[in-house]
Amino acid sequence: MSADSSPPAVSPAQFQTTRWSLIVRARGQGAVARAALEALCRAYWFPLYAFARRNGASRHDAEDLTQAFFSHVLASDFIARANPEKGRFRSFLLASLRHFMAKEHARETAQKRGGGNRPVDFDEHAAEERLGLTAARAELSPSDHFERDWALALLEQALDRLGAEQRAMGKTELFSRLRPLLRAGPERGDYETLAVELGLAKGTLAVTVHRLQQRYRELVRAEILHTITDADDLEDELRHLLSLLQQ
Repeated sequence: MSADSSPPAVSPAQFQTTRWSLIVRARGQGAVARAALEALCRAYWFPLYAFARRNGASRHDAEDLTQAFFSHVLASDFIARANPEKGRFRSFLLASLRHFMAKEHARETAQKRGGGNRPVDFDEHAAEERLGLTAARAELSPSDHFERDWALALLEQALDRLGAEQRAMGKTELFSRLRPLLRAGPERGDYETLAVELGLAKGTLAVTVHRLQQRYRELVRAEILHTITDADDLEDELRHLLSLLQQ
């Protein structure tokens, strides 16, 4: 691309098919690589923020640090260092955050760390509430918590994508009622109660939930593929992430 050319537009559809390998291949084409990284940062900011908090950073310091790290991530030198042979994207991102935090330890003001820049918007108030709900377990290190938070964020991303699909089909209200069943599974009496409230036969409701669960599983696998370079690793990665959620 010539110096005076405009960067190619990147559509949401491209975000959905982005892989870490694409980020690496796009090193010399800034726009695609940056768009891929921005999408990943927006999706997985909470594990990074929570890691900083669990390593002793105050709420405001963790926010400043995370935003400064995002600025660093979106710089071209970060893309150039990406090496899929060194492991999963989450591991690369955590190692990069550790290194960044060590370098930033001596800098104590937001101006020095990021100048107030917010390259990725997130709600720190909601983050604190979420952090409280996922209270630290004594047997887990901050790194273990990071991996567990990453797994939870991945599942949430898949649910959000499923919700977007349902909205496009005009089923927003139905999905909002059924989403808790996809996240935690139905309890005794849930189908009977919801069937009455939604005006559906119990069998129809059960089939609907089953189909949503199938699509949810497909989207979880698709989300995992965003962060690995070899599709053959998909099942191993899925098993690993599920094991994290059982901790």
